[in-house]
Amino acid sequence: MQPIGLFGGAFDPIHYGHLRTAFELRQALGLAEVRFLPTGNPPHRGELSASAEVRLAMVAAAVAGQENFVVDDREVRRSGVSYSIDTLTELRGEYPDRSLCLLLGMDAFLGLPNWHRWRELFGLAHVVVAHRPGWRAPTRGPLGEVMVDRGTGSIRDLQDERAGRIYVHAGTQLEISSTELRQLLEAGRDPLYLVPDSVRRIIYETGCYARRQR
Repeated sequence: MQPIGLFGGAFDPIHYGHLRTAFELRQALGLAEVRFLPTGNPPHRGELSASAEVRLAMVAAAVAGQENFVVDDREVRRSGVSYSIDTLTELRGEYPDRSLCLLLGMDAFLGLPNWHRWRELFGLAHVVVAHRPGWRAPTRGPLGEVMVDRGTGSIRDLQDERAGRIYVHAGTQLEISSTELRQLLEAGRDPLYLVPDSVRRIIYETGCYARRQR
């Protein structure tokens, strides 16, 4: 069976950079699907600008009609702080024999040692890192150690094994960030062509960033 890709994040808001990364990884790795998991209450961030419900609606609107993109709302429904280890534990229980691939951007991967029980993640899923061409993986410190132990250049390993590998993929990196989008809205500018039209409509209809637009 093809692996399942797991793409988590605040998505505050979701934008074309997220969507392009997910699309390229699905094609390159032969993923059965990419499952978008908007976080509810992330441990490493303060209060998010848009509510969990609105962020979930934006993600659903962004992926609507895209084959093999699905939305998973379990972290939004979960009470308390959202830890990736809990989400992966749940998914491993639902898919005991399936390859699961946790999809991360470069910045998220570099911050992995700060995650709750981060070393246990490799017992539950592979870690796939999307990065800019020319970027070099860490060779020292905790990440350097796990790269030596778990790194692979073979997509076949992700398909044949359930978990435990790190695979680095160079793809198209659109220079868009959710932080910069919120700053753009704060300045009263239009996010046209940076987010899907359906997401743009939700931003304006709900006023989820209204206090930043004034």
